[in-house]
Amino acid sequence: MIPKIIYGTAWKKDQTARLVEKAVRYGFAGIDTACQPKHYQEEGVGAALEALQKQGLHREHLFLQTKFTPLPGQDPQRIPYNPDAPLAEQVAQSFATSQKNLGTDYVDSLVLHSPLARFDQLMTVWGAMEAIHERQGARQLGISNCYDPVLFKKLYQEAKVKPTVLQNRFYADTGYDVELRAFCREMGIVYQSFWTLTANPHILRSRVVQDLAREYRRTEAQIFFRFLAQIGIVPLTGTTSDEHMQEDLAIFQFEIAADALPRLEALLKST
Repeated sequence: MIPKIIYGTAWKKDQTARLVEKAVRYGFAGIDTACQPKHYQEEGVGAALEALQKQGLHREHLFLQTKFTPLPGQDPQRIPYNPDAPLAEQVAQSFATSQKNLGTDYVDSLVLHSPLARFDQLMTVWGAMEAIHERQGARQLGISNCYDPVLFKKLYQEAKVKPTVLQNRFYADTGYDVELRAFCREMGIVYQSFWTLTANPHILRSRVVQDLAREYRRTEAQIFFRFLAQIGIVPLTGTTSDEHMQEDLAIFQFEIAADALPRLEALLKST
C-alpha cells in the first residue's frame, strides 16, 4: 500500500540522510528518491535506512520509491550508468546503482522519471523496468512528468506490467491534470503530486482556504494537503522544517466536511 503522504528527497544534497531519518522518526512511512545525482543524493537515503534499521525501524515497514532518469535529465558529469549502453542496459545499471545506494534488494515502486522522445524508446525502457519487476526487484512501476493523457493511456494499454503510479507536478499550467486524474481513478492508479505548495501560493492565499484554515484551526498548507488526500491524491512534501513535517503528518487528524470540498475543487478549475 502506498502511504497517503510521501517525503520527497530532491535537492537535499548532504542533508539527505539527516532529514530522511528525522522524517521517518516523525512518522513518514514513504520516501521518494531517484538515481539522479543532479537532484538527489540517493545514497543519503540508504544511510538513513541503515541508521533507522539500527534503531529498530526496519526497511520492510517503509514504502521506498526510486526512479530511472533518462539521459536528458542527468548531469553529464555524474551519470549513474553507462550513457553509451543500450537503453535496457542503462535501466539495469541504474537500478543496480540504486540497490547499492539504498542498501536494499528491492524497492516498493520504480518510476520512470520522464517519458522518452519516442514511444518505441519509452516501451524499451518500460520493458526493462518490467524485467526488474518480474524478478521482484520492484513491487510496482510508475511514471513521472507525463502530462499527455494520450501518451499515458497508450503506455497503459501496451504495458505488460501496468503503471500503478503517476507522479506529476501539480499546477495550473497543466490544468491540474483533470483528465489524467480521472483516468487514474478509473484504473486504480495512484496519482502523486509534487511541487504542490510551491506552485500554488494563490490557492493557499484564497479566501476559501483562508476561511477553512480559521474554521479548522489549521494552517493553509494543511487544508490544501488534507483536501488533496480526500480526493485521492498522494502529495509529496520535501520540507526541511521539523514543525512542517509534524504539521504535514497531522493532516490525518481531521477531515474537511463534504460540503466544503466543491469550493476547494473549484480552485482547481478557476486558476
